[in-house]
Amino acid sequence: MKVVAIAAYSGVPPQELVEKANVFIEELAKCNPKPILALGGYWGLMKNIVDKALSIGFTVLIFPPIEREDWDYPEKTIVIKSGVGFRLRSVMLVRTGDVLVAMGGGAGTMQEIVTAYTEGRDVYMLYPTSLPSDRITSMTPHLDDRATATIKVYKDPREMAKEVCKAIRGCFEEK
Repeated sequence: MKVVAIAAYSGVPPQELVEKANVFIEELAKCNPKPILALGGYWGLMKNIVDKALSIGFTVLIFPPIEREDWDYPEKTIVIKSGVGFRLRSVMLVRTGDVLVAMGGGAGTMQEIVTAYTEGRDVYMLYPTSLPSDRITSMTPHLDDRATATIKVYKDPREMAKEVCKAIRGCFEEK
C-alpha cells in the first residue's frame, strides 16, 4: 500500500484553501488502489483534510508531536505516538510517505518540503496558497544542484491529485 504524506497549515486556513484541499482529496479518492494518507496533526488545515479523508473512506495516519499526543483524535485514525517533538515528527511523517503533498503552510510545511527533497521524495505543491510556503516555488523544480527529488507546482488541485496518483503507481479511474 502506498502512503501519501501531506504537509498542511497548522493555523486557521483561508476558506479557498479548504475548498482546494477538499477537491484534492476527492480526486485522490479515485486512485486505485486508494493510498493511505499521513498527516502531522489534527488542527488547522490538517483537521479539515483528515475529516474529509475519513468521510470518503481513506485510511489516515496521524503523527502528532509529543506535546499533542494526548489530544482527542477521530477513532478511525491511526495515531502514531512517537514520543518526539514537532520537528522530528515531521521527519517521520515525510519518511513514511512515498511522496509529499504540500497544501500550504508556514515553517513546518517548509521544513517538510526540504526534508522530502533531501530524502529523495518528490513533492507535489499547491500554489498559490497565500501562505509562507509559497516562497519555495521560486526554487523549483530543485532546491540545489544535487537534484535529489523534484518539486512540482500545481494551481489545479484536481491535476495535482491525478499526478500524485500516477506517481504512486496507481491508475486513475474516472468515476
